[in-house]
Amino acid sequence: MIQLKLKRGESVERALKRLKKIMDKEGLLKQLRNNRYYEKPCEKARLKSARARARTNSRRGMREMF
Repeated sequence: MIQLKLKRGESVERALKRLKKIMDKEGLLKQLRNNRYYEKPCEKARLKSARARARTNSRRGMREMF
């Protein structure tokens, strides 16, 4: 569980910004978004391989540019 204490003189907006940064580092929001609905294991694997293919293609394109 994340606990965030306000520093002396710190605004609420600044504290929220710190909280969001901490949550991003821990991957909480990504995990929550992924768990919104059930995905079959085969669907997860297919999406994972599609992302890997896209990443490989973009890297290949970057190499050809230089």
